[in-house]
Amino acid sequence: MNRFVVISGCSGGGKSTLLAELQRRGHAVVAEPGRRIIQEESLRDGRTVPWRDMAAFLRRAMDMALADLADARSESGWVFFDRGLIDAAAALQGLTGNPLLAAPGGGHRYYRRVFIAPPWPEIYRHDAERRHDLDEAITEYDRLLRTYPLLGYEVLLLPKTDVSARADFVLNALNGS
Repeated sequence: MNRFVVISGCSGGGKSTLLAELQRRGHAVVAEPGRRIIQEESLRDGRTVPWRDMAAFLRRAMDMALADLADARSESGWVFFDRGLIDAAAALQGLTGNPLLAAPGGGHRYYRRVFIAPPWPEIYRHDAERRHDLDEAITEYDRLLRTYPLLGYEVLLLPKTDVSARADFVLNALNGS
């Protein structure tokens, strides 16, 4: 059984808060590649950030997501990923038009159910790593909502509720599978 679960969806939809709750409950969590890259690049005034070189940023996010998958093999139980390889590949394919999704959907599979955070304007906020607006976040969400099923994943939309109930929803859906 594949234990690697993706939490994806709209930027600002509460994914990181949900992952923090899952970690608090004792599950392994892998932080979002994009945020880690931006934090690293900001420390050295690097160029591999979305607002300077989106293609390079997405390629680096794909590389980091592959490394995350390899590193997660040492974990036991469910491992929750804040985004992952498919998110970065879908964005790069959308940017360049080059078909990239066959490879990530093939040999590097996540668990068959993917949890998608819908747009949630009431909690959406800009921050140092999230400079894009809600309309761009919704475009990203729509792309992911189309992409995951095309690659054979079952998409479950996260309810817009408190974080504890969201974590219960995820764990119940996994334990009931």
